[in-house]
Amino acid sequence: MNPKSIAISKEISKDVRKLNGNGDFRSDECIELLKQADIVVTNPPFSLFREYVKVLMDNNKDFVILGNMNAIKCKEVFPYIKENRIGLGYHLNGDKTFKTPAGTEQKFGNIFWYTTLPIAKHNDKLILYKHYTPEEFPKYDNYDAINVDKTCDIPYDYDGAMGVPISFIEKYNPQQFEILGQTSGRFEFGIGPTVKYENTLQNNPDGTTSNGSKINTAPCLLFKDKPADKVYYTASNREGYIKQLYIRILIRKRK
Repeated sequence: MNPKSIAISKEISKDVRKLNGNGDFRSDECIELLKQADIVVTNPPFSLFREYVKVLMDNNKDFVILGNMNAIKCKEVFPYIKENRIGLGYHLNGDKTFKTPAGTEQKFGNIFWYTTLPIAKHNDKLILYKHYTPEEFPKYDNYDAINVDKTCDIPYDYDGAMGVPISFIEKYNPQQFEILGQTSGRFEFGIGPTVKYENTLQNNPDGTTSNGSKINTAPCLLFKDKPADKVYYTASNREGYIKQLYIRILIRKRK
Protein backbone atom coordinates (compact mmCIF):
# COMPACT_ATOMS: atom_id res chain seq x y z
CA MET A 1 0.00 0.00 0.00
CA ASN A 2 1.48 3.35 -0.97
CA PRO A 3 1.64 6.36 1.42
CA LYS A 4 -1.25 8.09 -0.36
CA SER A 5 -3.53 5.06 0.15
CA ILE A 6 -2.57 4.88 3.82
CA ALA A 7 -3.39 8.57 4.27
CA ILE A 8 -6.82 8.10 2.64
CA SER A 9 -7.54 5.05 4.81
CA LYS A 10 -6.69 7.00 7.95
CA GLU A 11 -8.88 9.88 6.82
CA ILE A 12 -11.84 7.54 6.20
CA SER A 13 -11.36 5.81 9.55
CA LYS A 14 -11.83 9.15 11.31
CA ASP A 15 -15.38 9.35 9.90
CA VAL A 16 -16.37 5.78 10.82
CA ARG A 17 -18.44 5.38 13.96
CA LYS A 18 -20.48 2.55 15.37
CA LEU A 19 -24.25 2.72 15.52
CA ASN A 20 -25.96 2.65 18.88
CA GLY A 21 -28.63 0.25 17.61
CA ASN A 22 -28.58 -2.86 15.44
CA GLY A 23 -28.47 -1.01 12.10
CA ASP A 24 -32.06 -1.73 11.05
CA PHE A 25 -32.87 0.74 8.25
CA ARG A 26 -36.30 1.31 9.81
CA SER A 27 -34.89 2.46 13.16
CA ASP A 28 -35.03 6.12 14.20
CA GLU A 29 -31.23 6.24 14.25
CA CYS A 30 -30.91 5.05 10.64
CA ILE A 31 -33.77 7.26 9.44
CA GLU A 32 -31.93 10.28 10.85
CA LEU A 33 -28.81 9.25 8.93
CA LEU A 34 -30.91 8.70 5.80
CA LYS A 35 -32.23 12.27 6.01
CA GLN A 36 -28.66 13.54 5.70
CA ALA A 37 -28.07 11.67 2.43
CA ASP A 38 -28.37 13.26 -1.02
CA ILE A 39 -28.70 9.92 -2.84
CA VAL A 40 -28.74 6.28 -1.72
CA VAL A 41 -26.75 3.65 -3.63
CA THR A 42 -26.85 0.17 -2.15
CA ASN A 43 -27.75 -3.50 -2.39
CA PRO A 44 -30.62 -3.87 0.11
CA PRO A 45 -31.78 -7.21 1.54
CA PHE A 46 -34.10 -8.62 -1.15
CA SER A 47 -36.43 -10.10 1.47
CA LEU A 48 -37.07 -6.56 2.77
CA PHE A 49 -36.93 -4.82 -0.62
CA ARG A 50 -40.53 -3.60 -0.51
CA GLU A 51 -40.15 -2.11 2.94
CA TYR A 52 -36.84 -0.51 1.98
CA VAL A 53 -38.35 1.19 -1.08
CA LYS A 54 -41.19 2.52 1.09
CA VAL A 55 -38.73 4.05 3.55
CA LEU A 56 -36.82 5.75 0.73
CA MET A 57 -39.94 7.07 -0.98
CA ASP A 58 -41.51 8.23 2.30
CA ASN A 59 -38.35 10.27 2.90
CA ASN A 60 -38.22 11.64 -0.68
CA LYS A 61 -34.77 10.23 -1.37
CA ASP A 62 -33.28 9.65 -4.80
CA PHE A 63 -31.71 6.23 -5.06
CA VAL A 64 -29.98 3.61 -7.19
CA ILE A 65 -30.54 0.21 -5.60
CA LEU A 66 -30.33 -3.42 -6.67
CA GLY A 67 -33.45 -5.57 -6.72
CA ASN A 68 -35.04 -8.62 -8.33
CA MET A 69 -37.15 -7.97 -11.42
CA ASN A 70 -40.12 -9.70 -9.75
CA ALA A 71 -40.33 -6.79 -7.30
CA ILE A 72 -42.03 -4.88 -10.13
CA LYS A 73 -45.23 -6.79 -9.35
CA CYS A 74 -45.34 -5.82 -5.66
CA LYS A 75 -48.04 -3.42 -4.51
CA GLU A 76 -45.40 -1.37 -2.67
CA VAL A 77 -43.34 -0.88 -5.86
CA PHE A 78 -45.59 -1.08 -8.92
CA PRO A 79 -47.60 2.13 -8.29
CA TYR A 80 -44.37 4.17 -8.31
CA ILE A 81 -43.39 2.59 -11.64
CA LYS A 82 -46.87 3.29 -13.03
CA GLU A 83 -46.54 6.93 -11.95
CA ASN A 84 -43.05 7.13 -13.53
CA ARG A 85 -41.43 7.85 -10.16
CA ILE A 86 -39.25 4.72 -10.26
CA GLY A 87 -37.64 3.23 -13.35
CA LEU A 88 -35.67 0.12 -14.16
CA GLY A 89 -32.01 0.80 -14.89
CA TYR A 90 -29.45 -1.28 -16.72
CA HIS A 91 -29.30 -5.04 -16.42
CA LEU A 92 -26.25 -6.63 -14.82
CA ASN A 93 -24.86 -8.69 -17.68
CA GLY A 94 -22.86 -11.86 -17.18
CA ASP A 95 -22.70 -14.18 -14.19
CA LYS A 96 -23.80 -12.57 -10.94
CA THR A 97 -22.59 -14.08 -7.69
CA PHE A 98 -22.30 -13.14 -4.04
CA LYS A 99 -20.34 -14.62 -1.18
CA THR A 100 -22.07 -16.01 1.89
CA PRO A 101 -20.70 -15.55 5.43
CA ALA A 102 -19.40 -19.13 5.14
CA GLY A 103 -17.28 -18.08 2.14
CA THR A 104 -19.21 -19.96 -0.55
CA GLU A 105 -20.45 -18.31 -3.75
CA GLN A 106 -24.12 -18.20 -4.73
CA LYS A 107 -25.54 -17.16 -8.10
CA PHE A 108 -28.54 -14.89 -8.53
CA GLY A 109 -30.54 -14.12 -11.65
CA ASN A 110 -32.80 -11.29 -12.81
CA ILE A 111 -31.23 -8.46 -10.84
CA PHE A 112 -31.66 -4.86 -12.00
CA TRP A 113 -30.96 -1.36 -10.81
CA TYR A 114 -34.06 0.44 -9.57
CA THR A 115 -33.76 4.20 -9.57
CA THR A 116 -35.58 7.51 -9.25
CA LEU A 117 -33.04 9.18 -11.53
CA PRO A 118 -33.61 9.84 -15.27
CA ILE A 119 -32.50 6.94 -17.46
CA ALA A 120 -31.26 7.72 -20.96
CA LYS A 121 -32.41 4.43 -22.48
CA HIS A 122 -36.02 5.19 -21.57
CA ASN A 123 -36.01 7.95 -24.16
CA ASP A 124 -35.49 5.34 -26.89
CA LYS A 125 -38.61 4.28 -28.74
CA LEU A 126 -39.31 0.65 -29.46
CA ILE A 127 -39.46 -0.11 -33.17
CA LEU A 128 -42.80 -1.85 -33.70
CA TYR A 129 -43.13 -4.03 -36.78
CA LYS A 130 -45.73 -6.70 -35.97
CA HIS A 131 -49.17 -6.51 -37.59
CA TYR A 132 -52.10 -7.23 -35.26
CA THR A 133 -54.17 -10.35 -35.89
CA PRO A 134 -56.65 -11.90 -33.41
CA GLU A 135 -55.01 -15.29 -33.95
CA GLU A 136 -51.53 -14.17 -32.87
CA PHE A 137 -52.72 -11.77 -30.17
CA PRO A 138 -55.80 -13.34 -28.54
CA LYS A 139 -57.91 -11.39 -26.06
CA TYR A 140 -57.88 -12.43 -22.43
CA ASP A 141 -61.01 -14.07 -21.10
CA ASN A 142 -60.85 -12.10 -17.85
CA TYR A 143 -59.28 -8.78 -18.89
CA ASP A 144 -60.21 -6.30 -21.57
CA ALA A 145 -56.84 -6.54 -23.31
CA ILE A 146 -54.93 -8.66 -25.80
CA ASN A 147 -52.00 -10.89 -24.91
CA VAL A 148 -48.49 -10.09 -26.19
CA ASP A 149 -45.94 -12.74 -25.20
CA LYS A 150 -42.82 -10.73 -26.06
CA THR A 151 -42.08 -7.01 -25.79
CA CYS A 152 -40.54 -7.03 -29.27
CA ASP A 153 -43.85 -8.34 -30.69
CA ILE A 154 -46.04 -5.40 -29.62
CA PRO A 155 -48.20 -4.70 -32.71
CA TYR A 156 -47.83 -1.29 -34.30
CA ASP A 157 -51.47 -1.11 -35.43
CA TYR A 158 -53.34 -1.92 -32.20
CA ASP A 159 -54.45 1.02 -30.05
CA GLY A 160 -56.25 -0.81 -27.22
CA ALA A 161 -54.97 -2.30 -23.98
CA MET A 162 -52.24 -4.94 -24.23
CA GLY A 163 -50.75 -7.32 -21.68
CA VAL A 164 -46.96 -7.58 -21.90
CA PRO A 165 -44.33 -9.42 -19.77
CA ILE A 166 -42.98 -7.58 -16.73
CA SER A 167 -39.60 -7.42 -18.53
CA PHE A 168 -41.24 -4.73 -20.69
CA ILE A 169 -40.41 -2.21 -17.96
CA GLU A 170 -36.73 -2.40 -18.95
CA LYS A 171 -37.69 -0.96 -22.37
CA TYR A 172 -40.50 1.30 -21.15
CA ASN A 173 -40.60 4.79 -22.65
CA PRO A 174 -43.30 6.92 -20.93
CA GLN A 175 -43.65 9.05 -24.05
CA GLN A 176 -44.44 6.01 -26.21
CA PHE A 177 -46.59 3.95 -23.81
CA GLU A 178 -48.96 4.42 -20.90
CA ILE A 179 -49.05 1.89 -18.06
CA LEU A 180 -52.66 1.02 -17.15
CA GLY A 181 -52.12 -1.56 -14.41
CA GLN A 182 -51.29 -5.22 -14.01
CA THR A 183 -53.23 -8.48 -14.16
CA SER A 184 -52.91 -9.53 -10.53
CA GLY A 185 -56.63 -10.10 -9.96
CA ARG A 186 -56.89 -6.97 -7.80
CA PHE A 187 -58.23 -3.52 -8.60
CA GLU A 188 -55.58 -1.69 -6.57
CA PHE A 189 -53.23 -1.49 -9.57
CA GLY A 190 -55.54 0.62 -11.71
CA ILE A 191 -57.43 -2.02 -13.66
CA GLY A 192 -59.25 -5.17 -12.61
CA PRO A 193 -60.56 -8.44 -14.06
CA THR A 194 -63.84 -8.57 -15.96
CA VAL A 195 -64.64 -12.09 -14.76
CA LYS A 196 -64.30 -13.85 -11.43
CA TYR A 197 -64.11 -17.60 -11.95
CA GLU A 198 -66.30 -19.74 -9.66
CA ASN A 199 -65.95 -23.36 -8.50
CA THR A 200 -62.59 -23.65 -10.21
CA LEU A 201 -60.64 -26.85 -10.79
CA GLN A 202 -57.06 -27.44 -11.87
CA ASN A 203 -56.97 -30.42 -14.20
CA ASN A 204 -53.61 -32.18 -14.39
CA PRO A 205 -52.27 -34.35 -17.26
CA ASP A 206 -52.35 -37.46 -15.03
CA GLY A 207 -56.11 -37.08 -14.54
CA THR A 208 -56.01 -35.68 -11.00
CA THR A 209 -57.69 -32.42 -10.02
CA SER A 210 -57.09 -29.78 -7.36
CA ASN A 211 -58.31 -26.35 -6.35
CA GLY A 212 -57.89 -23.90 -9.22
CA SER A 213 -58.65 -20.60 -7.50
CA LYS A 214 -55.27 -19.16 -8.45
CA ILE A 215 -56.60 -18.44 -11.96
CA ASN A 216 -58.33 -15.43 -10.37
CA THR A 217 -54.88 -13.91 -9.75
CA ALA A 218 -53.59 -13.94 -13.34
CA PRO A 219 -54.67 -13.35 -16.95
CA CYS A 220 -56.34 -16.29 -18.69
CA LEU A 221 -57.23 -17.46 -22.19
CA LEU A 222 -60.36 -19.51 -22.95
CA PHE A 223 -60.33 -22.39 -25.44
CA LYS A 224 -63.11 -24.54 -26.92
CA ASP A 225 -60.90 -27.61 -27.24
CA LYS A 226 -59.28 -29.39 -24.31
CA PRO A 227 -55.48 -28.85 -24.25
CA ALA A 228 -53.55 -32.07 -24.81
CA ASP A 229 -51.04 -33.17 -22.15
CA LYS A 230 -51.16 -29.79 -20.37
CA VAL A 231 -52.58 -28.36 -17.18
CA TYR A 232 -55.89 -26.59 -17.77
CA TYR A 233 -58.64 -25.13 -15.61
CA THR A 234 -62.42 -25.19 -15.59
CA ALA A 235 -64.97 -22.98 -13.86
CA SER A 236 -68.70 -23.40 -13.30
CA ASN A 237 -69.46 -19.98 -14.80
CA ARG A 238 -67.39 -20.53 -17.98
CA GLU A 239 -67.89 -22.89 -20.92
CA GLY A 240 -64.60 -24.18 -22.25
CA TYR A 241 -61.07 -24.76 -21.04
CA ILE A 242 -59.01 -22.10 -19.33
CA LYS A 243 -55.26 -21.55 -19.62
CA GLN A 244 -53.49 -19.46 -17.01
CA LEU A 245 -50.68 -17.12 -18.07
CA TYR A 246 -48.01 -15.28 -16.11
CA ILE A 247 -48.87 -11.87 -14.66
CA ARG A 248 -48.74 -9.17 -17.33
CA ILE A 249 -48.27 -5.40 -17.29
CA LEU A 250 -51.20 -3.73 -19.06
CA ILE A 251 -50.15 -0.94 -21.39
CA ARG A 252 -51.49 1.18 -24.21
CA LYS A 253 -49.69 3.12 -26.94
CA ARG A 254 -49.79 6.88 -26.64
CA LYS A 255 -51.17 8.65 -29.66
